[in-house]
Amino acid sequence: MLIVRRIRVINKWQSRAAALLLPVLLLSAAFKPAKHVVWLDELDLSNVDQSAGKALANQSMWKTPLLIAGEAFSRGVGTHAESFFRIRLDGKTTAFNAKVGLDDSPPEHELKQASAEFMVIGDGKVLWRSGVMHGRDKAKPVAVATKGIHSLLLYVDHTGDGISGDRADWVDASFEVNGAAPVSVKRTREKEYITTPVAGKSPVINPPYVYGAHAGHPFLFTVPVSGERPLTVTATGLPEGLKLDSNTGIITGSAVKDGDYKVALVAQNRYGSATQQLMIRIGRTIALTPPMGWNSWNVFGASVDDQKIRDMADAMVNLGLTQYGYSYINIDDGWQGHRGGTYNAIMPNEKFPDMKALVDYVHGKGLKIGIYSSPWVQTYAGYTGGSADTREGKVINASRRYGAFSLVKNDVQQWASWGFDYVKYDWVTNDIAHTAELQYLLAQCGRDVVYSISNAAPFELAEDWRNLTNAWRTTGDIHDSWCSMTTIGFLQDKWQPYARPGSWNDPDMLVLGKVGWGKDLHATHLSPDEQYTHVTLWSILAAPLLVGCDLKQVDPFTLSLLTNREVIAVDQDPAGIQGKRILGNREKKTEIWSKPLQDGTLAVGLFNLADDAQSITLHWNDVQLNGPQQLRDLWRQQDLGVQNGQYAATVPAHGVVFLKMKPAK
Repeated sequence: MLIVRRIRVINKWQSRAAALLLPVLLLSAAFKPAKHVVWLDELDLSNVDQSAGKALANQSMWKTPLLIAGEAFSRGVGTHAESFFRIRLDGKTTAFNAKVGLDDSPPEHELKQASAEFMVIGDGKVLWRSGVMHGRDKAKPVAVATKGIHSLLLYVDHTGDGISGDRADWVDASFEVNGAAPVSVKRTREKEYITTPVAGKSPVINPPYVYGAHAGHPFLFTVPVSGERPLTVTATGLPEGLKLDSNTGIITGSAVKDGDYKVALVAQNRYGSATQQLMIRIGRTIALTPPMGWNSWNVFGASVDDQKIRDMADAMVNLGLTQYGYSYINIDDGWQGHRGGTYNAIMPNEKFPDMKALVDYVHGKGLKIGIYSSPWVQTYAGYTGGSADTREGKVINASRRYGAFSLVKNDVQQWASWGFDYVKYDWVTNDIAHTAELQYLLAQCGRDVVYSISNAAPFELAEDWRNLTNAWRTTGDIHDSWCSMTTIGFLQDKWQPYARPGSWNDPDMLVLGKVGWGKDLHATHLSPDEQYTHVTLWSILAAPLLVGCDLKQVDPFTLSLLTNREVIAVDQDPAGIQGKRILGNREKKTEIWSKPLQDGTLAVGLFNLADDAQSITLHWNDVQLNGPQQLRDLWRQQDLGVQNGQYAATVPAHGVVFLKMKPAK
C-alpha cells in the first residue's frame, strides 16, 4: 500500500509539473525563429559592385525580363560581370539555392562574345563554381550548404576576355533561413593613409619634360615647378618667337620654325634652385605626353556652367596642380545652345553668357581649355550636335541620329575663334568618316587642338584611331566602383601596341575625390587602397590623367594622389610606351604590370585584387632583368635597397606596390 501511495504522489506531482511547464514550452516555441525562405532579390541591391550598370531585382541589369537561353524567370537578380554581391549570414542559414546564366538581352553579336563564371564563396572558400558559361547556355542549378557560414560572396568573373554581353543573372535565388535574415553588405573600407611625402620648399621642376607644338600657332605652356612662392623661372634656348614670364613660368608666343629645341630651365627661390632640360619640338605632333587636367562630366554632368569652369580653373591653380603638369580645363556635354553667330555654329546656352571671355580667363591662368561635341543630331545629354541645324530653335532632321549634312566645319571655325585647345568628340559606334572629317578640319584651324574621341572605340580600328586622333576612349564610361575601374584598367593590355607620343589609349577619367555626375555629390566609392591602384595603373598605361572631381573640395588625401611627382613621371615619360601585363593569376587575383622608361629604368606595379592582403613575388626573369637591382618605392619616394633575383612584398587587399627598378652600381 505504501508503494502504491508513493507512485500516486509522484504521478500527481509529474502532472502538475507538466501543466506548469507546458505554457513555458509553448512560449519558447513562439519565440523560436521558424525556418523560412528569403529571396535574393529582397536584399539591398545597392551594395552590389559591378563593372557596368546597376544590379536590379526581377529583371536584367538592362531592365528587361530575366531570360536565359530562352527560359523566362520571374524572380532573381540581374547583374553584369564582373560583380561582387557580399552577404552577411548568422551561421544558421542552411542553404543557398539558385540558377545562373547569361541573360539573352544583349544584341546577338555581343551575346556571341559573352562569357562569365559564377562562384559562391563562403568565409573565403569557394563552395561552388559554374565553370565558364557562354551566351545561350542553359541555366545551371546552384545548391550550396551554408550552415556555419557567416560571410557569403556571390561573384561573377568576366573570365578575362572583355565584358561585352556579360549580363549575368542569379535566378530563382533564395536562402533557407533558421535564424536572422541574410543582409547585403559593402566591403569594409580601410582608413585613408598618405604615402606621398610633403613637397619641400626648394624648387623642383616636374614633368612633362617634352612638349610639342606647330610653328605659327599660338603657344601656351606653363613650366610645372613646385616649391614655395615667390619663385622665378628662366629659360635659355627657347625657339624664336616664344617668350617666358619669369614670375609665372608661362611660355607664350608663336614659334617661327620647326625643330627640336633643348631649353635649359632654372627655377629659383630663397630656399635654393633647380635645373631641368625641356625639349620643345616644333613640328607636326602635339600631345607628346598624355594630357593632364580636369573634365566637368563626372562631377557636374550637364549642369556645368561658366562660373563652375572659372571656379575649377581657380582651384587648379590654388591647389598647385599646375605645378605638377595639370594644364587642361575641359567643358563636357551641356554647354550647347542653338546655331547662329558668324559661322552658323553651335552657340553656347544661357549658362555660358560669353564663351570667348571664359576662354581668355582660363588662358590667363596659364591653363588650356577644352570643349565637347558629337556628330549626332543630339548629344547624350540631349544638346545640339554636329549635324543638327537649330537656327529656328528646334532640331531639324531630329528623326535621324545623324542629320542630313555635317555642320562640324562651322563648329571648328567657331571653336578656333573662341580659342579652344582640346576637343572631345563623343558618339557610338565611332566611325572612320566622322573621325577623319574632324581631324582634317582641326588640322586646318590654325590652333594646336588635342583631339580626343569617345567612347568605346572599336578595337579592330585601333591603327586608324592612333593615326587620326590624339586620344581615343577604349571603353564605355567609368564609374566610381572597384569593378568598373579594374575591369576597364586591367583589360587595356590588348591596346598596348597602339600607344605612342601624340596618340594615347584613353581608359576614361580618374574617379577620385568628390564626384556625382550632377546629381549626388559624394566621396568616391573607391577605398583608399583602390585609389592607389587606380592612379598607379593609369600611370603605367600612359593614360590621360583627367581628374573628374570637384576641385574646390579636394582633401589632403586626394591631393597627395594627384601630386606625387614620381608617379606622374611614369605616366609622362617621354618614351611614350604604354605598360603591359607581365603576369596575371586569376585564381590568386594578382597582377604584375611593367613599363620601360626612357632613362633605361623599369616601372613595375604589383597589384593585389583579392579581398585579403597577400605576398606577391617579382622574379627578375619575369621582367627580363639580370643582376642586382636598385629598387625604389614610387608612392613613398623611398629607396628599398639592392635586391638580386627577386623581390617579395606584402600587398594590401585591393592595393598595390609601385616600384622603379634600375641596375645597381
